[in-house]
Amino acid sequence: MQSNNTKEPHNNILRSIADMYIDGFRNMTIGRKLWMLIIIKLFIMFAILKLFFFPDILESKYDNDDDRAQHVRNELLKNQ
Repeated sequence: MQSNNTKEPHNNILRSIADMYIDGFRNMTIGRKLWMLIIIKLFIMFAILKLFFFPDILESKYDNDDDRAQHVRNELLKNQ
């Protein structure tokens, strides 16, 4: 008795797409350097710049969550 497995064609398509990307990344030469530059730039943007230019003001000014929530409510209502 044969079963009608409808997922089998999708698995083949997904597998071939995955194989294409895996082979592409494996055979990269210049692309590896470009990906490293992208990763380094993202790290700089999200990690280092956040530390220096976006301090956590609520953490330093308010002691508990209720005070922080009240401050956010006041700021949202003030800007309307």
